[in-house]
Amino acid sequence: MPDSHGSAFSLRAAGASLVLDAAGRVPRILHWGRDLGPLDEAALEGLRATAGPAVLNNSPDVARVFSLWPTELEGWAGTPAQEGHAAGSATTPRPETVAVRHRTDGTPDAPAGGRVEVELADTVTGLRSTVSLALDPFGVLAADVSVVRDTTLLGAADGVGATAPYALDALRVLLPLPDRATDVLDFSGKWCRERAPQRGALLYGSHVRRSRRGKPGHDSPFLVVAGTHDLGFGRGEAWAAHLAWSGDVEYVVEKLPESPGPFAAVLGAGEGLRPGEILLADGERYDAPTALFVWSGAGLDGVADRLHRRLRARATHPSSPRPLTLNSWEAVYFDHDVERLSALVERGARVGVERFVLDDGWFDGRREANAGLGDWVVDRAVWRDGLAPLVDLVRSHGMQFGIWFEPEMINLDSDLAREHPDWVLGPRQGLGATARNQYVLDLTRPDAYELVLDRISAIVDEYAVDYIKWDHNRDLSEAVSGRSGSDRPAVHAQTLALYRMLDTLRERHPGLEIETCSGGGGRVDLGILDRTDRVWASDCNDPVERLQIERWTRMLVPPELIGSHLGAERSHTTSRRTDLSFRLVVALTAHAGIEWDLQEADDDDLERIARWGAAYRELRGLIHSGRIVNADLSDTTAALTGIVAHDGSRALFTWARLATSEPGQSGRVRFPGLDDGARYRVRVRDDFGLASRHEAVDPSWVTAALAADGIVLPSAVLGVAGVPLPTLNPQQAMLFDLERVA
Repeated sequence: MPDSHGSAFSLRAAGASLVLDAAGRVPRILHWGRDLGPLDEAALEGLRATAGPAVLNNSPDVARVFSLWPTELEGWAGTPAQEGHAAGSATTPRPETVAVRHRTDGTPDAPAGGRVEVELADTVTGLRSTVSLALDPFGVLAADVSVVRDTTLLGAADGVGATAPYALDALRVLLPLPDRATDVLDFSGKWCRERAPQRGALLYGSHVRRSRRGKPGHDSPFLVVAGTHDLGFGRGEAWAAHLAWSGDVEYVVEKLPESPGPFAAVLGAGEGLRPGEILLADGERYDAPTALFVWSGAGLDGVADRLHRRLRARATHPSSPRPLTLNSWEAVYFDHDVERLSALVERGARVGVERFVLDDGWFDGRREANAGLGDWVVDRAVWRDGLAPLVDLVRSHGMQFGIWFEPEMINLDSDLAREHPDWVLGPRQGLGATARNQYVLDLTRPDAYELVLDRISAIVDEYAVDYIKWDHNRDLSEAVSGRSGSDRPAVHAQTLALYRMLDTLRERHPGLEIETCSGGGGRVDLGILDRTDRVWASDCNDPVERLQIERWTRMLVPPELIGSHLGAERSHTTSRRTDLSFRLVVALTAHAGIEWDLQEADDDDLERIARWGAAYRELRGLIHSGRIVNADLSDTTAALTGIVAHDGSRALFTWARLATSEPGQSGRVRFPGLDDGARYRVRVRDDFGLASRHEAVDPSWVTAALAADGIVLPSAVLGVAGVPLPTLNPQQAMLFDLERVA
């Protein structure tokens, strides 16, 4: 990269731009948002000249600066980029730029992003730092920060600060927000109700979301968005942040009366470090997790589209059709009877299943959830001939074979715990309470790591396993490791060990696919998805809950990476009963599967499920590549969600109702994302059952769409004027298939 120290420059891609000024002590951001276009020297100088705020009353006597590494030295009284100390000293960081390198990709007429690298040195803390900002061709900004302890930066007068390790307590990336960012949207939730949105005004003070669960958690903020007051799925501006990390996390949106320079607020993210977790001796390095930032001028769907395009462009992104999957868990639980499971495989073959996954209960002592974790050996008391007879049956039907593991956990009632009690992660003074009858296995211990890795590899090798469902069913409480003789916080190291194990398994077993599950949706982030091929969004297969969970999961994760399963009529997690047609429609538009004892299904049900499986195979090319769109509706009890081909040639929309509506009919509802000026043939897909209506007769155009030839309508009617939709009864859904004809 050419050296650009002392200049202002921009990165541009996909309608977004970032402009930096590298002339000061630390570079500062002049603009992050809508593309300003090619900027000549006069325009860059104009941005720089207008970036200086007023000097306020009762404030520092020089104008405050909000830099790429905000500190108190610059007059910033909010959350700093860095916190830490060396034996109680070196608490006032003063980084200064050593070098700036800048590269742009593409051309001025077709910008494709680029990268800025800033090297900093700090004579107060003795840290050399690197900040890398990379704008990809899809407009997603990736921020990577690292620090290295270098005591040569310190003078002899620093005394103990020069010899003591530097305790890094926080390292954040903070970007400025304009004053039109007035609202904050993030997420909370619980087991079986993950990613529940919550929205409010951006008020003065700090809006901070932290996870101290050793993972993002079922209540993970997931994606933190600052937006304009009119922000919706298809309208308004949004500035979003996501931390690609599977351990403790922290997000902050902050607004102070004096403002960060010429801006109004800040948005930031960083790893949630525990006291004493990162102690940097001379020469030691800490690499912060990648923080992703996204600006969209096309609402929340615009944020999702940028993130989906980024993920789909990865060399490691799944490229083969996502197979229709049958998981055994809610069908049999721990009842691993070979005959019963064989019958389930046969029924799965009848409806078109392409992958069979044997869930929890196959290994030694695992007849219920209080024993066996850690002993990854086939239970010969149940499987006298091993898993081979079942695996052979699965493969005889042309299916892939998958199996469940929970490698990061251990039961005290296991051979592993009895042989190595010190391998349980927890304080030396004694363990706390179990959660789900289990503890955490300390994978920061090389011997524990190697044993588990080798046992998983042995099973994968013996049965030529195609797919692992990788579970993680409890929080990391009192997550300290005694392996070094002291109770050192271990979440960071445990997370890195997990990543290393996943990477190693993929290297040892090319073609192996891995699904990430954490009691359902407790670990959904782009750090884990860099190493896995599917996320289990929730343990809840109730379609009423699942519709909302998946709608918001798709803000970050594209449909082909989200497992979505057909469950039983009566949900195992909510006890709600729903119609088969509703369950089938909801499970269709992701990576579809089945988690139901098909022995309970009669011939008519099996035929409908088979038609659904055929529809999934027909449509998955669209579902797993298209752009997600959502209609902005005033009726919060209904949803219209679509998947539109990027060339506009095909679209699939789900019209769903969760509860009774106030109005008797919908009025004109717009189908978003269609090709301007096109005409579409619209058909209602009733392959697997009609939705129940709360009306005597459908709107006339819907009646025509139910016919084999459908109805042809211009996009101006469908997407601009809108069309009246049927008034469905609660817990019902319809599928609209649109194909461009002109």
